[in-house]
Amino acid sequence: MEPTGHILLLAGSAEARQIAVALQQQGQTVRAVMSEPPRGADPMPVRYEVCADATEGRIAQAAHGARAIIDASHGFDGHMTRVGYGAAKACGLPFVTLSRPVWDTREDPLWQRAIDVASAMPLITPKERVFSATGWASLPEYASFRGACLMVRQTTVHQRAMPFDFVEPVFGTAPFSVADEIALFKERRVDVLIARNLGGVPSRPKLEAAKALRLRVILIDRPALPKGVFVVDQVAQVMTWVAEL
Repeated sequence: MEPTGHILLLAGSAEARQIAVALQQQGQTVRAVMSEPPRGADPMPVRYEVCADATEGRIAQAAHGARAIIDASHGFDGHMTRVGYGAAKACGLPFVTLSRPVWDTREDPLWQRAIDVASAMPLITPKERVFSATGWASLPEYASFRGACLMVRQTTVHQRAMPFDFVEPVFGTAPFSVADEIALFKERRVDVLIARNLGGVPSRPKLEAAKALRLRVILIDRPALPKGVFVVDQVAQVMTWVAEL
């Protein structure tokens, strides 16, 4: 019997595209919701809707008539995961979240972790030039920054006013190779890299570049997942879960 009802995909990660393609190949109807438009040259292969201020009610509306909800949102989009899980419980729908294994700070003696960006600020010394890959929305957490310069990666060119005089935008278009990152870090004379602990391969080049140049790295912890949520860490596991619905 053909499956009835669509799969609601909370997207934002590289894996979300893979899941969407795999589901379509199985003949599944997929609808995606994202907190921001897809980046790069590989747009979502299914119909998607951008919902910048998602609520449980909004996700429940998108899930009307759905069979299940798959959360493959950005690893740091904790809000989407929370409201998605809440909507699934309210609608009585199966829910799974895909969460990559994090990078282990024990991999390199120059790597350390911080629970959030604000907690990383005391780890910066006054003369250090810091490259941040934690996103524009995280800038308020840098208020107590005491380094020499904070370079903030931006993947979309804009003319926004910098919130602090120590902030310098660095524009670039993803994906970035290890060679790209090494060249950039050398050119900008970077001492410290601050990055979100996304895990996985797509965001790894900056860490490999930092390793090659022997830079200090501070990895920011991911938001905690909702209590009770079913978690997998591979696309294949998501597909097995769907097959068992």
